[in-house]
Amino acid sequence: MMQSRNGRSPRDESGVWFCLGMAVLLLCWELGSRIGGSDLIFPGPLVVLQRFIRLIPQGTFLQSLGYSMVRVLMGILISVPLGVGLGIGAGMDKRGRAFFRPLFSIISATPVMSVILIAFLIFGAEQTPVFTAFLMVFPVMAATAMEGLGSVDPRLQELFRIYPVSWGAKIRYLYIPTLVPFILGGLRSSLSLCWKVVVAAEVLVQPFQGFGTRMQMAKAQLETPELFAWTLATVIAAALSQGLLTLMLRRVPYFSVYPPYSKKRP
Repeated sequence: MMQSRNGRSPRDESGVWFCLGMAVLLLCWELGSRIGGSDLIFPGPLVVLQRFIRLIPQGTFLQSLGYSMVRVLMGILISVPLGVGLGIGAGMDKRGRAFFRPLFSIISATPVMSVILIAFLIFGAEQTPVFTAFLMVFPVMAATAMEGLGSVDPRLQELFRIYPVSWGAKIRYLYIPTLVPFILGGLRSSLSLCWKVVVAAEVLVQPFQGFGTRMQMAKAQLETPELFAWTLATVIAAALSQGLLTLMLRRVPYFSVYPPYSKKRP
């Protein structure tokens, strides 16, 4: 393990700086609360933490967590395969890339709130968060897949053209090892984006249950500490799900796509 000049490993130093950054954020939060002068305007971190702890044993907390998590998972399960498939298809052919470019440009330029309102008119409150998450994550995964295809080593491509190699072997040993790191990185980013979009849609259309629905109810009742507590719950849920995804992906044996004689790893 590499060590810095002071004898600490880079991982230890990163942990120290992370804790320092967190302490500065909490300090700024506390100062902002004191400047506000009222928990109704801007509650402090201790007040929000106490309200968050009181929320956890309540049945509404688990229900809201379950509904929001299901919507996030549905958005991911629909958008990731379709986005990756379309991205690979468009990335293999310049004509396909040009054909889908207007669609991706329109989706990227459309405000999220407009998408939520239009989806609400078409699908109703319960399906709007899922559709919005799909529409926001889908182009991200497609662009990630196209970027991965564009990064394939041209020397390896030339090598596979020279030697008679089947399409199956070409996909397994050339394209998949290059695409997988891009897709996994896009999946991690898409998960956090999906949480943001789902909760934003829940705030606006207020389905039966969800973190966003509870935020809107707390805001309507002027329960600012509870609003902050539900926001904290969303941040923690997104961070935990992203951490769990990272642990799961580390156990996926995608390295087996390399031939047995290769010791190279992405």
